Amino acid sequence: MGDILEVTGMIISAMPVGEFDRRVVIITKERGKISAFAKGARRPNSPLMGITRAFVFGRFEMYEGRTSYNIRQASITQYFEGIITDLEAVCYSCYFAEIADYYTRENVDGGEVINLIYASLQALQNKKIPNELVRYIYELRIIAVNGECPDFFTCRSCGTQEAIDTYSAMESGVYCSRCHGLAKDGVGLSKSAVYAIQYIITSPVRKLFTFTVSSEVLSELRMVLNRLCLRTFDKVMKSREMLP
Repeated sequence: MGDILEVTGMIISAMPVGEFDRRVVIITKERGKISAFAKGARRPNSPLMGITRAFVFGRFEMYEGRTSYNIRQASITQYFEGIITDLEAVCYSCYFAEIADYYTRENVDGGEVINLIYASLQALQNKKIPNELVRYIYELRIIAVNGECPDFFTCRSCGTQEAIDTYSAMESGVYCSRCHGLAKDGVGLSKSAVYAIQYIITSPVRKLFTFTVSSEVLSELRMVLNRLCLRTFDKVMKSREMLP
């Protein structure tokens, strides 16, 4: 048995292996994304049965074998029970997890991604915030966290930060009211949509899911994020097909 390792993180996927084991992928603060085996976790009396499923957050104790990590025990602090009983929330959670898996790597600090997905799953349990809005906040912020977000603050043509009213996916940026005719694929943005986008990019994670928007602004965010994700992700997120 190797040295004991303790990590704080969230399981983003779990799958059966063999007759009784389970393989999980955990995003951790200390080691980034890691895969680990939970031996015997599918046995009815296993203490690992309920704590090695997707969307649980806590402290995991494991040891490193020759080729993989092996979970010994875990102390779970959040089970997100409000999600696992809501099919739509499960679909969104799977999508968020797939994007997190896409961006995270082993031995790269996963703290920001963990905080974001944790807050996003909490928001899915809050029925005051539309799940679709939670999705767009999550997409935009995780793209920003990974340094791939366009400049949504400065006109690409004249450099002003005033009167921004158009987004261009082709130019990966925004234009002001005087220059928006230069954006061949321009998507018009209201002041409220521009403010929402800038707020999502710059606000602390704890404040990301403290607002709602009108149906008109939600439609604008939909147009922007659909185009942005298409240009940013170089793989098809299969779980996206499950979204409403």
